[in-house]
Amino acid sequence: MSISKRIGDATGEFYEKVLLNQIRENGAVPNHIGIITDGNRRYAKSMGISANEGHVKGKEKLEEVLEWCMEIGTRAVTIYGFSTENFTRNPEEVEFLLHLINDSLLSLMKDERVSRDKIRVKVIGELKLLPDFLRETIEKVQKGTESYDDFRLNLAIGYGGREEIINAVRKIAENVKDGKISVEDINEKLFSSYLYDSTIPDPDLIFRTSGEERISNFLLWQSAYSELYFSDINWPDLRKVDFLRAVYTYQGRKRRFGT
Repeated sequence: MSISKRIGDATGEFYEKVLLNQIRENGAVPNHIGIITDGNRRYAKSMGISANEGHVKGKEKLEEVLEWCMEIGTRAVTIYGFSTENFTRNPEEVEFLLHLINDSLLSLMKDERVSRDKIRVKVIGELKLLPDFLRETIEKVQKGTESYDDFRLNLAIGYGGREEIINAVRKIAENVKDGKISVEDINEKLFSSYLYDSTIPDPDLIFRTSGEERISNFLLWQSAYSELYFSDINWPDLRKVDFLRAVYTYQGRKRRFGT
């Protein structure tokens, strides 16, 4: 390793520690972070590897980022893992992604950190669109972690924010038609209870990688007052210092909630 590389690594580690200490002193960390893990394919292209290898690197990065979230005291994370639009990709890539998600969930069931850190896992999205083998794995993971509540990990798979809202509207309309609720009962709190997971608080921070500055149909209802942070770095290239910088920036903002 060159001297300049060692100096660069040492500088980065020092800056990480400074940021982490400052974040802890500031105190107000985001309780719930929504993450759009964008840039796996761009990373793969830049590295001269296949798109599938890029997705594997993205899966490995997710494990790191979850540890960073727990380290700063965040209690809930929602990961945009596979959108409804992703089904339109090359069938071979879609099949690979769904099997990668399945394998990741199976590995999660064997990971001692899940029981140690009391991580409850829930998958949100149109599960009926997923293959049987993946739905079966999802059911096992959710049932196996349903008693945990120290850390909440929601995985948005086969997910679309508009679809979530439309499904909620349909269910509410059916319940009104059946006389279970009246039109006068409908308010924000009731509507939220019809979403995929009403037990998790709205995200305080939405974090997206790869330089795109949009939320791409992610948590449309829940992110009405979320702070947004966009990073130019592709997801597999994300460093701890980049993540901490996002949290530090969040702490410096004054949240108004429409006031």
